Amino acid sequence: MPADDVTVRRPTLTQVAALAGVSLKTASRALNQEPNVAPSTGRRVRDAADLLGYRLNGIARELRRGATSALVGLVSGDLTNPFYSAVASGIERELRQHGLLLITANNDEDAVLERSLVDAFLERRVRALLVIPSADDHGYLAVEGNHGVPFVFVDRPPDGLAADAVLIDNMGGARSAGEHLLAAGHRRIALVADLVRMAPQQGRIDGFVGAMQAAGNDAWEPYIRTDVHDVRHAERTVRELLALDPAPTAIFTTNNRLTTGALRGMRGLAKPPALVGFDDFDLADVLGTTVVAHDMTALGREAARLAYERISGHSGPARTIVISTSIIARGSGERPPQ
Repeated sequence: MPADDVTVRRPTLTQVAALAGVSLKTASRALNQEPNVAPSTGRRVRDAADLLGYRLNGIARELRRGATSALVGLVSGDLTNPFYSAVASGIERELRQHGLLLITANNDEDAVLERSLVDAFLERRVRALLVIPSADDHGYLAVEGNHGVPFVFVDRPPDGLAADAVLIDNMGGARSAGEHLLAAGHRRIALVADLVRMAPQQGRIDGFVGAMQAAGNDAWEPYIRTDVHDVRHAERTVRELLALDPAPTAIFTTNNRLTTGALRGMRGLAKPPALVGFDDFDLADVLGTTVVAHDMTALGREAARLAYERISGHSGPARTIVISTSIIARGSGERPPQ
């Protein structure tokens, strides 16, 4: 039979019992460390299990005993993005203190996939579910919430559902970025933003526009570019912006991936435009990149804390925590207009 046609099956408890020469019930009692199993029999059963590679289904065992799952689910964006991995790290460390384990899945910014992942986690009886959402409507989760599964939304607020949320001060951070560039003397300021359907991006756009309007500046308007979703697209967009006549003298990017793309698009320029990016990132200090920073791990920690409080019995109204931002000036955002 070809190798591709071979199905590798997990060893069963029946096989363990047969190899150890005991009944199925005795094998089960030995592996579950129940009383009244002779030490020699227990060793023989454990040796047989090790030889076959048999492992107990811990989740099923605990649920059969009436215990609750120790798993908490996270439906996230791409964990290769340092933002999401830092958030997940904050969640995991907080949950660990309470004896809870985090399991994660990537929604790929796909609303249909997100709902499928949520269903899969709920089928596995997670104690709580944390969601960095891509869907526009979460009303379908209301029934699950009524059945005792707490939901916490991270970075993006829920729509159609009253649930706890931990958000970034997107509008305030973007407003401060716009004001920072205006204070350096810039007027032709390009805005390079990710998907506008995402609430954080819309908040950042609104904050930036608010800063421009408050300053009576409309010179930025020809330079707005939205729905720029990855590094390559951002690099190409920035090159196109800098080819305009007149070109922008400054750029504001609305997340770390777009900032990376902008840096690539500006590579080799003798007199690059000023740049401020939303989200700090590795090597930003080495590259001298000015950013709107926020504590990404705190975002995760707070979300996990809210989830644990719900697991522990808190039944009050939905809460929203907002993580503050600050400008870290490193040189790129302080360049004067050229």
